[in-house]
Amino acid sequence: MTAIQQAALAKPERVEPREGMLDSPFVLKLAAGAALLIAWEAVVHAFAPAYVARPSGIARVFAEVVSDRRFLAAAWATLSAVVEGLLISIALGTAAGIAMGRVGTVERVLRYYVNSLFATPMVAILPLLTLWFGYNADARLATVVFAAFFSIAINACDGARSVPLEYLEVARSFRARPRYTLFDVVLPASLPYLLAGVRLAAGRALVGAVVAEFFISIPGLGYFILFNSRTFKHNEAFVAVIVLVAVGVGFEALVGWLTRRYLPWARRDEAAR
Repeated sequence: MTAIQQAALAKPERVEPREGMLDSPFVLKLAAGAALLIAWEAVVHAFAPAYVARPSGIARVFAEVVSDRRFLAAAWATLSAVVEGLLISIALGTAAGIAMGRVGTVERVLRYYVNSLFATPMVAILPLLTLWFGYNADARLATVVFAAFFSIAINACDGARSVPLEYLEVARSFRARPRYTLFDVVLPASLPYLLAGVRLAAGRALVGAVVAEFFISIPGLGYFILFNSRTFKHNEAFVAVIVLVAVGVGFEALVGWLTRRYLPWARRDEAAR
């Protein structure tokens, strides 16, 4: 068989398609975002009044708004209340959730009320909170705690109940005291659930703070959005919305990084399932 015949009978080599720039997930996301912004700008320009927010208008006023002292004071009021409320919720929710997960009597007493209040809309409970705490920042803080507490408690309870039995049996075999079992076994094993609860609670806390500011009309990003919307300054109002979105996304990224950095075993367990 000649060399020409051998070459004709040989199977052609499979050429792997090259992954181009357009196949990159980042480029696709960027392109989708740009398309949405262009569509938003075109629709508002064609059909909406001049005061309706549009990307070009938001970009024009963004630097001016975020450098304004009144906006910075409003952002500080809202975000500090969210952080304070989250810290209170983490402390109380973790304690309640762990107690529910490890003590059957506590779980039977509290589980129904925790689930019911978790499903209660914040707008429905807000008038009661304002009656109890007044039309001031205390009512906003109470709303944030109410919004965040139940997510943390439910997830902490599920985490405490899911601790592997072999961990507890090893602790008993070494005659570990209850407090050591709690802090050295139960809490570390519950951390993935607790972080998931904190992730949910952070978004609910932001919503609770803004809704409270809408209702009570106290200084904050919620009132900033409400005031500028009612005075037809929609571009300025949307800057506050972007800041709230950035804070929420940033917190989500922070919790994800903490989970990957300090709880890699939790990710492996999830992948194994």
